[in-house]
Amino acid sequence: MVLDRVKTGIRGFDELVAGGFPQGSTVLLSGGAGTGKTIFGLSYLYAGAKYYNEPGLYITLEGNLKNIVWNMETFRWDIKPLQDAGLLKIYKMNLHTSENVEKQIEEELTVIAGFVKQMGCKRLVVDSTTALGVWISEQGKIRNMLFTFTDGLKDLGCTTMMIAETKGGKTDYSAFGVEEFVADGVVVLYFTPPNRSIFVRKMRGTNHNKAVHPFSITEEGIEVKPRDEIMWEAMK
Repeated sequence: MVLDRVKTGIRGFDELVAGGFPQGSTVLLSGGAGTGKTIFGLSYLYAGAKYYNEPGLYITLEGNLKNIVWNMETFRWDIKPLQDAGLLKIYKMNLHTSENVEKQIEEELTVIAGFVKQMGCKRLVVDSTTALGVWISEQGKIRNMLFTFTDGLKDLGCTTMMIAETKGGKTDYSAFGVEEFVADGVVVLYFTPPNRSIFVRKMRGTNHNKAVHPFSITEEGIEVKPRDEIMWEAMK
């Protein structure tokens, strides 16, 4: 069976994952502070809207909306026409108390579903599961909550990227140790100044590249170098 693919549009990356993410999958994008996670997620949405006419929704739990827009405008991205055309939207989730978090998430999924249907969304980015998980202290409950959340997103028919903040170690793939088990794919970003690198830890249904590759952040966004490799032993 041949899987339908969603091209990320991020230069050099799709070569690592057989042409793109499996359609309808949930991919965890993890890394330490300053590794480029938010830029990677925004690049995925921008490319989808700009080059593939696929509407995208960026869901943030903690970011300032103006800062996110400024982040995008740092690059050569003309985002306003895409926003005006309903191809790109940023939404901040409203979680206001640690009580009844599951109920609040259900309510927010309903709001998100409304946006998805209205826009005909094909791509979602959730930034971040780390912020989502701080509302609950028990790992079992976190895992159950993330299962519920990701299943809800799958039902919307979007290909979703979930961002997770880690301590930045070689084998740190998530903030709580559970996110990588509920995701269909795991992509890890590293930053050992001045070098940045990317590693596809897993991608269900995909014979993905197993090496670590350098990438850079340019004025156009993320650029992965799929033909260059970094030795795992050289990683700190």
